[in-house]
Amino acid sequence: MANGRNKTRRAATNRDSGGFVALPWSVLDCQAYARLSMHARALLLEVARQYHQDDNGRMLLSRAYMATRGWKSHDTLMKAKRELLDGGFIFETVLGHRPNKASWYAVTWQTLDKFPGYDFGAADRFQRGAYKNTLPVYCGAVLSPPHGTETRSIGPPHGTETLPTVPPHGPIEPLFTPLSVPPHGHPLDMPSTATESLSSGPALRLHCVHNKRRFTFPMGTAR
Repeated sequence: MANGRNKTRRAATNRDSGGFVALPWSVLDCQAYARLSMHARALLLEVARQYHQDDNGRMLLSRAYMATRGWKSHDTLMKAKRELLDGGFIFETVLGHRPNKASWYAVTWQTLDKFPGYDFGAADRFQRGAYKNTLPVYCGAVLSPPHGTETRSIGPPHGTETLPTVPPHGPIEPLFTPLSVPPHGHPLDMPSTATESLSSGPALRLHCVHNKRRFTFPMGTAR
């Protein structure tokens, strides 16, 4: 009589021998995964391929290592890695630096394994299942405003304007109304000139320089 153990053993013989990549359905069915690019999905398989049940946190995605896996374009690799990081599928435990220090990564659908050498605070920041809560901006998140940011126009929307040669209300009419005050001032504000007639006796003659009128005032003869 067959038992459950024998059934499992027979099922295992239905595939090729060796290890396999296990991705939970929760990863493959989440909205964040559905919005990943094809390169990011392929890179996620490369990361999952490195997991051996006890080394989550030490996966490599360096340019040198990924070249052995057929990744020739550095830009493609970096963009795909950024998608997985922003989407919460992988977590960086060690930040690499030149000349030969590679970054380490962990997948977030598994528990982080404890290893010496993680960056300070990395183990505390690790969040299992982060892909369930994080949606990358480039994976269909709503823009604000919905049409994106606008570019300010340099000139008015209807184009540049030409200034008119005359005022908008028409040319100014000349003013022919006489002014109440002469343009050179009021006559009373200007001093008068006094002249003395020598032919008709003492007299005081005043000459107004503005209205050109003369005024004569007789003067008594001195005794």
